Amino acid sequence: MPVFRLSDQIIFPEPELSREDGLLAVGGDLSIERLILAYRMGIFPWYAKEDPILWWSPDPRLVLYPDTLHVSRSLTKTLKQGRFAVTLDQDFARVIAACAGVPRDNQPGTWITAEMMDAYCRLHEAGFAHSVEVWNQSELAGGLYGVSLGKCFFGESMFARKNNASKVGLVTLVHFLRKWSFNFIDCQVTTPHLVRLGAREISRKQFMAELKLALKSPTRKGKWDAGQFPPL
Repeated sequence: MPVFRLSDQIIFPEPELSREDGLLAVGGDLSIERLILAYRMGIFPWYAKEDPILWWSPDPRLVLYPDTLHVSRSLTKTLKQGRFAVTLDQDFARVIAACAGVPRDNQPGTWITAEMMDAYCRLHEAGFAHSVEVWNQSELAGGLYGVSLGKCFFGESMFARKNNASKVGLVTLVHFLRKWSFNFIDCQVTTPHLVRLGAREISRKQFMAELKLALKSPTRKGKWDAGQFPPL
């Protein structure tokens, strides 16, 4: 399959036209309008600093259903110890900057460029992107961020400066997504870490059908203020 070159017009080719590796298109911009359309079509940006903007729709797709989250005994112990406090949407900019600064295996740099950080901060200000902060007293020990549309949360990245901190953040996020009747978290691409937490691969065709259903519900737009969890 060819890779499509985007113009200034905010449109995308159909996801099933992606290459075997999931790459669909190149170019365009990271405007709020284009990003929202991309996510609604099951497409997301992912590229290195030296690359043009690359748009992906992989097959298979990794998803995590709230009811299938696997919490290990060691993670359960960490949760019971109450070492961490968790907040939502309290410091989005710090969370995405921390995710960008985490060294990744087999990656010399980060895919979260300054351009990406600016774009997702704008999405956050518009009420579509959200962060989870995990605190060890006043230290930001871990966290994650993503995009919410309808009853789907599109997970983007996570980081941990303390053991299990990002997992505590994910467990807390899933707690609230279950409470708010979300259908699933889009984990995008498969990693052993997320599979161990209960995520599983589904076909692009199934993913698009489930996404279409999730998007029929209204978006929980705006700041997610659930207070501090667990409350002190």
